[in-house]
Amino acid sequence: MGTGDAKAVLTRDADAVTALVAAGGLLAAGRRVLVLLSGGQDSTCLLHLAVALCGPDAVRALHVNYGLRPGAEADQAQVEATCSALGVALEVVRPPARTRPGNLQAWAREVRYRAAHERAGGGDIAAGHTATDQLETVLYRLISSPSPRALAGMARRSGPLIRPLLAVTRAETARYCVERGLAVCEDPSNAEGVFVRNRIRHELVPLLTELHPGAAANVLALARRVAEEHAVVEALVSERLDGREEVGLTELAAWPPGLAAVAVQRLADAAAGGPAAGVARRLGEIVAMGPDAALDLPGGVRARTRASRLAFERTPRVDAPITSLTQSDGAHPQ
Repeated sequence: MGTGDAKAVLTRDADAVTALVAAGGLLAAGRRVLVLLSGGQDSTCLLHLAVALCGPDAVRALHVNYGLRPGAEADQAQVEATCSALGVALEVVRPPARTRPGNLQAWAREVRYRAAHERAGGGDIAAGHTATDQLETVLYRLISSPSPRALAGMARRSGPLIRPLLAVTRAETARYCVERGLAVCEDPSNAEGVFVRNRIRHELVPLLTELHPGAAANVLALARRVAEEHAVVEALVSERLDGREEVGLTELAAWPPGLAAVAVQRLADAAAGGPAAGVARRLGEIVAMGPDAALDLPGGVRARTRASRLAFERTPRVDAPITSLTQSDGAHPQ
């Protein structure tokens, strides 16, 4: 896998890929699905499989034209031609220009998934992430946010979002497109070393494969094992919390650290309305909080105890200088 994976000899052919994805059960006859279609080999392979397994009437496609590079219009034209040939309804979204600074890829991902959720209509949303993407994701998370949840990689299903190609390599989607005669778009940014994921793809993965030929397979096997074991821990935490949104400090301190860490992370995520990465690593500080205390944590959440009961809330925004909060009648802000 990596830069040389497209040249690998031992890859499944298109029929074998179709059988593998069908056996996964995420794409099935009549099941409505919205395919995120960039026009690259992975999403084009996914769209073709969705049509074959679900039927063209059950499939729609969404293409986001960010207009960020010269080839954007050609990509859209290719996507339109593909959907027309397959009999799939296509919607193209052109988001307004990005105005805030920050990670370009994160912004593009946010725009894409927001548009998809707005248009899914109760059906599934299919993304073309492959086993190769899974490998790169796990390696990136290993160095950036190590935790059992992170190392488990991407899930096959996360709510309406499905990833039917997680058992298929990038080399296999390339072969599928060639064998099925599917035209694909090439994104030159995939070769640019400025993005961390590209450096993992073109530098780290080949190095690991050089050090051990089974490196990629071993990392993916570890991710599956971690995901399976983490699911067991999550079930135990659900049983202990029993629907509660708070937990006593004494009770929490008596739990095995692994369960306690998952519990505080889950409660923090719920308060944040999404992943509040890094909270579990502060377990020692959280357990040591006093009976009535507050502790600001990563991910925009705050741990608060009242009468030794621990709960989480969003970190309050400070939109004005502290001096402006003084009340003329002597009252104090809460």
